[in-house]
Amino acid sequence: MIGAQGHEPAMLASRDLASGKGHRDENFPVGSLILRPAVRAPVMAFYRFARAADDVADHPHATAREKLALLATMHATLDGRSDADPAALALRRGLAGTGVPLDHAHDLLRAFERDCVTPRTRDWDDLIDYCRLSAMPVGRFMLDVHGEARTLWPQSDALCAALQIINHLQDCGRDRAALDRVYLPDDLMAAHGARIEDLDAPTASPALRAVIVALARRCDVLLDQASGFAGAIRDRRLGAEVAAMLALARDLVRLLSTRDPLAQRVHHRKSTAARIALFAAGRHLVLGR
Repeated sequence: MIGAQGHEPAMLASRDLASGKGHRDENFPVGSLILRPAVRAPVMAFYRFARAADDVADHPHATAREKLALLATMHATLDGRSDADPAALALRRGLAGTGVPLDHAHDLLRAFERDCVTPRTRDWDDLIDYCRLSAMPVGRFMLDVHGEARTLWPQSDALCAALQIINHLQDCGRDRAALDRVYLPDDLMAAHGARIEDLDAPTASPALRAVIVALARRCDVLLDQASGFAGAIRDRRLGAEVAAMLALARDLVRLLSTRDPLAQRVHHRKSTAARIALFAAGRHLVLGR
C-alpha cells in the first residue's frame, strides 16, 4: 500500500503511479501527425517522460516523500547515475547524439518537485516562475529538437506559460479537491475578496469569477506576445502545430472569460478542438500565418 508503514519509497516505481492517460487525452496536440516523422520519436519520448513525472506528482495517495524519491530517481536516470526509471532512460537514450540537452527534462522534474511541497502560489511572478519550470521547457525542447533558433524562446515561453495557466484555470476546482493545490495567486485572490474555500463550492463566487477572468485576460496578453511565433519558425510543420495551439488557446481564453470552470464545460470537445486546430494549421501552411 502506498505510504503504509514500513514501505520504503525506493520500492515504488513511477509506473506504479501511472494515471493511464496518453497523448490523445491532452488539451493540446502532442506529437501530432503534422510533425515531421523524424522528430516524432524524441517528441513522444519527452511526452512519455513528462507524463510519467506528472503522474507521480499528481498521485492522490502517494506521500510527498515517496513522490520526491521517485522524481530523484528520474533525475539520476537522466544523468546516467541510474537506469532505474524506464521513461527517463528512454528519453536519455533517445536524445543521445542529437545535441538536444536534458536540461529541459530536469526543469520539468523541478516543477513537479515544487508541486509536491508548495501547493500555493503567492503572486503573478511566482506563477510565471512556476511556468518557467513546468511549461516553458516543453516549448524550448520542441524548438531544440527541430533545430530552431533560440531567439524564438521568448515567444515560445509566452505561449507555453499561457497554455499552462489556461490548464490551471480549467482544473482549478479539481486541483483543489484532489490535491489541495491552488495555482490562483494569493494576492489576486485577496484583491478580489476571494477565498481558497470558494473553490470547494459547486459554482464560483463572483469574487472567484473575477480572479479567473483577470487571469484569462493576462493569458490573452501572453498570447499577443506569441502572435508572430508560428510565422517565425522555419519548420513549416512545427509552425502549423504552433498555429493550432495558439488558436485553441485563444478559444479557451474566450470560454474561461464567459463560463464558470466549477460548474460549466471549459474544455474543448474533441471534434471542436480538431476543427479549430485543423483550420489554424491549414491556414498557416497555405498562408504562412
